[in-house]
Amino acid sequence: MTTALITGSTAGIGAAFARRLAAQGHNLVLVARDTKRLAEQATELHDRHGIEAEVLPADLSTDEGIAAVEARLGDRTHPVDLLVNNAGFGNKGRYLDVSMADELTMVKVHVEAVLRLTSAAGESMRSRGRGGVINVASVAAFLPRGTYGASKAWVVQFTQGAARDLAGSGVRLMALCPGFVRTEFHERAGMGTDNIPGWLWLDADKLVASALADLARGKTVSIPDPRYKALMSVVKLTPRGLLGGVSSRTGRKYGPQ
Repeated sequence: MTTALITGSTAGIGAAFARRLAAQGHNLVLVARDTKRLAEQATELHDRHGIEAEVLPADLSTDEGIAAVEARLGDRTHPVDLLVNNAGFGNKGRYLDVSMADELTMVKVHVEAVLRLTSAAGESMRSRGRGGVINVASVAAFLPRGTYGASKAWVVQFTQGAARDLAGSGVRLMALCPGFVRTEFHERAGMGTDNIPGWLWLDADKLVASALADLARGKTVSIPDPRYKALMSVVKLTPRGLLGGVSSRTGRKYGPQ
C-alpha cells in the first residue's frame, strides 16, 4: 500500500484528499495543528477504510513544524509516495491593512513550507524513481491581488519549474488551482461569502477527484472545473492594467466583508 502525506488535512480540500485517498486504499500521514481533530480524523478513516492513518501535529508557520514534516518526508524506511501541500489561509483586509506579522506568516506557510516540504519529498522520491507532489495554489495566482495571490503565483511557477527539472525522474509535480470551494477557509479568515454567486462555488470532493486524475495524466497545472478554465482563459487575454482594476473591484465585491 502506498502512503500519502497531507498538510492541512482536517478541513476543506485537505480533508477531501484524505477521504478520497483512504477510500482508494492509501495509508495516510495527516498533518495539521489541532491534535484532537487529527486523532478523530485518523480514527474515522481507519475504521471506515481499514487503512493506517498516522497523525503528525505541526504548525507550518514555525520552523519546528516545518522541520518535523521534513523529517517524516525524509524517512526512507516508511516512504511517502504522494505529498499534498494543502495547508494555507487567507488574511482579511487589503495591503497595508494587514499586519506585517500576518503577511510574513502567510509567506512562511504558502512559500517557505511548500519549498522545503516539496524538496524533502522530492529528494526521497527521486532516489526511489517514483512519487508525486500536489501543491495547492489558487486561481488567485493568475490575478494581481496582494500577498495571497502573489504567494499562490509563486506556488504555480515553482511547481512548473521543479516539474521540468525532475522530468524523467519518475516524480510528478502539479499545482492545483481551485476557485471558491465550500470549506472553512473564508470563515477562518473572517470573510463574508453571502455575496458570492452560487455558480462560482466548487465541491471539494469533485475537485479532488479531478485533481488526482490530472496528476495521473501528467499535468503540471490543474484548474479542475470547466467554469474556472473558461474564466482563466479570459484572464490570459486581458491586458494586465485592465485586469488589475477588474481584480480590485472583484476583490471588493467577493472578498472580505
